[in-house]
Amino acid sequence: MAHIVCNFFSQSLNRNVDITVLIPSDKTEKIQKFKTLYLLHGIFGNHSDWSLSTRIERWAQDKNLVVVMPSGENRFYVDHKESGNNFGQFVGKELVDFTRRTFPLSTKRDDTFIGGLSMGGYGALVNGLKYNETFGAIIALSSALILDLIIRSTDSPSLPLHRRKSFYESIFGDLSKLKGSDKDYKALIETTKNIPSIYMACGQDDHLLYKANVHFHEYLIKQNIHHTFETGPGGHDWDFWDTFILKALNWLPLEEETKGRSSGNIE
Repeated sequence: MAHIVCNFFSQSLNRNVDITVLIPSDKTEKIQKFKTLYLLHGIFGNHSDWSLSTRIERWAQDKNLVVVMPSGENRFYVDHKESGNNFGQFVGKELVDFTRRTFPLSTKRDDTFIGGLSMGGYGALVNGLKYNETFGAIIALSSALILDLIIRSTDSPSLPLHRRKSFYESIFGDLSKLKGSDKDYKALIETTKNIPSIYMACGQDDHLLYKANVHFHEYLIKQNIHHTFETGPGGHDWDFWDTFILKALNWLPLEEETKGRSSGNIE
């Protein structure tokens, strides 16, 4: 397995960025074009989080999967054109284009996946839906599905900085325009024709996000959107994500014996 830290200039962000890429290097002669997972970290994290805190490297090797991990800089992987922080465009288009030019990756939609945890789970859902012509599947772990909370936020001094209205405005812009926008996961579900396969999971002890994820799961059922939703013991922590990223990888169509398996069952 090759563990590559790569730096390049991003036109979407107008600055140099670091990414981590995992490539099963001993399989490059056997596999001409690899399936790829673009894997997003949570708030306060960076491109090294998944490698340092889970066994993703070992599992990517076992499953002949390339994993690309960018840094999201607490920006929720959405576009904010006024500040030049176009993270949605970066993740959904520029990063895919750059890595496909640089590494031996398949360009097929069915071989290209996006996933993440918490803030990254939100980013995976939003960008997976927005760039649905690129991504064939979405993995959303403990997703920060907090749009209603963001819209109702205040600048109370009792709140931590990352939960204040001013912080959210610096990322999303005018909060009154969030509903129905390309940052609204429900609006994207209702307007996207070619919805990727969706895998969701959240820990039963995740007090901040469990109810929100169950609510979105129930919303998808009402919208007749096929998906997989799993829960289990655990909170908002790496023990849970280490366990469920493997479950998510097992759900993806990666191995020969999984071809033809329906990934859209609601569980």
